[in-house]
Amino acid sequence: MMDEGTELSVTIAQIVQKLKGSNLHSQLERQAKECLQRPEIQLEDLKEDVKEFLKKSGWETKLQNAVYRELNVLPPPSHPEAPAEHIKEPLAYMRKAQGSWEKRILKSLNSMCTELSIPLARKRPGNEQKELLNKWNEMGTDEPDLSHFRPVYAPKDFLEVLINLRNPNYDSSDQPSSKSHWGLIQVPLKVKDIPELRESFAELGLNSGQLGIDDTTQVPADMFESEHAGIGRKVLIEQDSAAAEQYIRQGCPNELRAELWALILNATNEPEDILYYEQLKSGVLHHDLLVDNLIYKDVKLTASNDDYYFVFEDYLYQVLLCFSRDTVVLEHFNYNSATPPKSYIQGKLGLEDYAVVYPPNGVIPFHGFSMYVAPLCFLYNEPSKLYTVFREMYVRYFFRLHSISSFSSGIVSLCLQFESLLQTHLPQLFYHLREIGAQPTGSCCVCFPSTESDGGDITGCS
Repeated sequence: MMDEGTELSVTIAQIVQKLKGSNLHSQLERQAKECLQRPEIQLEDLKEDVKEFLKKSGWETKLQNAVYRELNVLPPPSHPEAPAEHIKEPLAYMRKAQGSWEKRILKSLNSMCTELSIPLARKRPGNEQKELLNKWNEMGTDEPDLSHFRPVYAPKDFLEVLINLRNPNYDSSDQPSSKSHWGLIQVPLKVKDIPELRESFAELGLNSGQLGIDDTTQVPADMFESEHAGIGRKVLIEQDSAAAEQYIRQGCPNELRAELWALILNATNEPEDILYYEQLKSGVLHHDLLVDNLIYKDVKLTASNDDYYFVFEDYLYQVLLCFSRDTVVLEHFNYNSATPPKSYIQGKLGLEDYAVVYPPNGVIPFHGFSMYVAPLCFLYNEPSKLYTVFREMYVRYFFRLHSISSFSSGIVSLCLQFESLLQTHLPQLFYHLREIGAQPTGSCCVCFPSTESDGGDITGCS
């Protein structure tokens, strides 16, 4: 274990290294050089004057938001000699289970590719590129034949894997007792009890105001709502990501939700962000991927048949097709227990020099994947902004819902947390479910699908 000072030094070094190659770094350099021409900048106080200029011009806040973003995605500091796979996932049996699951997904994808005699990727002919460009904003009207395509897996398949997950070093042969866990998830992970949850989510306590809950505080609901919204507008003026995240722990006003979420995620929509989105769009127009059909199929099976989300069908295609080409997403595999799938040039199977990540973002879409995006469509009507917010949501939160890990916010821990609370605090319901054969599927299986389409405040109290 490293001491606190060493951990801090390692974290600072990682963040500095990450930001050095960023667009923000070059902008800060340019602004610092330009401010040297200003008459109020004195040579004897050069460092302090430049810092003051960056603070007043808002660049200091932008840098703080970028640092805060990195702190949210960096894995916890580990021993310098720890292998990379141990940093991604410390438990060997979890790594093994994730590896087996990935092989199963790849086998499903390759089988479909072979059966249908369809290449993983191909360059679109010129006329096809023009046709796709012309219907880019109305792809929902297209009705391609997708009858031969099937999802690589569904959430219930993944749940079965989680149910069968076991720690080989854990002896569960002891006689069952009141402290035994009777749920579907049978791995010994530490999850929080009620007192710990109360401490973690103190803002949900009865002594604190919470937007949308008017049965507890001494302050009238309309007064709290008005005051809370006023504070939210001030937070947006300050453009501070950390302050925004703390603010929404007491609820998020509907009219401020889109801006606050984007601020917390540090998801901007600057000209360079729009340009990057257009480059991804160009990649979609020029090349057709097999996974495009999986995206089409998923949207048709889920969002298109939903009373709330069918109107966003075009947005879903645009965002998900661009997402599949975005190599920036690959960075999240540095702290994800999963490994990006690879494809090999024909005849070069197994030779790493001829391997490429497929799809380019390393994420194979599954049944229900489009429901990660659908709720965000209510908030953002500009595709480029919707895209940057979704991508940031995915690399921070959503990926943990379909990868096997011991992380406290991962799907295994979330299911175990739910079952443990149900068994401890609603034991009659828990055992009733078991007696009627529902298992605490009345826990895991009932809550499991909702993790994909939940539009709640996942960035704050949920």
